[in-house]
Amino acid sequence: MNTFLENQNWRYATKKFDATKKISAEDLNTLKEAIRLSSSSYGLQPYKVIFVESPELRAKLQPVAWGQSQIVEASHLVVFANDTNIGDTAIDGFIKNISETRGIPAESLSGYSDFMKSKITTLSPDAKNIWTSKQTYLALGNLLNAAAELKIDVTPMEGFDPAAFNEILGLDALHLNAAVIATVGYRHDDDATQHHKKVRKSQEELFITL
Repeated sequence: MNTFLENQNWRYATKKFDATKKISAEDLNTLKEAIRLSSSSYGLQPYKVIFVESPELRAKLQPVAWGQSQIVEASHLVVFANDTNIGDTAIDGFIKNISETRGIPAESLSGYSDFMKSKITTLSPDAKNIWTSKQTYLALGNLLNAAAELKIDVTPMEGFDPAAFNEILGLDALHLNAAVIATVGYRHDDDATQHHKKVRKSQEELFITL
C-alpha cells in the first residue's frame, strides 16, 4: 500500500483530542497553504476560512456545537464560511488576480468574466448560498488529506448551529455563513475510537463502471 493510502487508513474522526498538544507554526502554515491551493468552481474560492484560537470564543461556541469536547480540546478550530453575497465584485477581483498573476491584460479576460457573471449573478440568493457552501467542502477535503500526511488529526463536523456560529463570530456582517467546521490537533491516548477498524463500502459496492 502506498503512503497516501496508509495515511488515509490512519486518519479517523477523532473524538477526544489531547489538549496539551499544539500544532507547530510550520505545520499550521502547511495546512493553511493546502487549503489555499484547493480546487473550486472557476477558481473563485467563494469562502473564508477562520481559525478560531481564542479559548473564550471556543467556549462560547461549544454549547452551540452540541457540547462536543473537540471544540475546546483540539489545537485549532477551523470554520469554513461561504460567501452569501457572491456577485460582480468577487468576480472582478478574481479577474484582476488572474491578470496580475499571469501577466495578461484584464481586457483579454472579459469573455470569461462575462460568462461567470451570467452563470452566477443570475442565481437566486438561496441557490448562490447552496453553491458557495458546496465549495467549502472541497477546501475541507484538502485539509483532511494534508493533515493526514503530517499525522495531524482532523474531525470534520456538521453538528453545530450555523446561525449561532454566525452570531458569535460576527459573520453575518461580513456576508459569510458557517457551512462546515473542523477541529484539528492530536488524538488523546484515551480516545478508544482510534482502535476501531475503518468501516467503508467495498470497491464492488461503491463503484459503477459504465
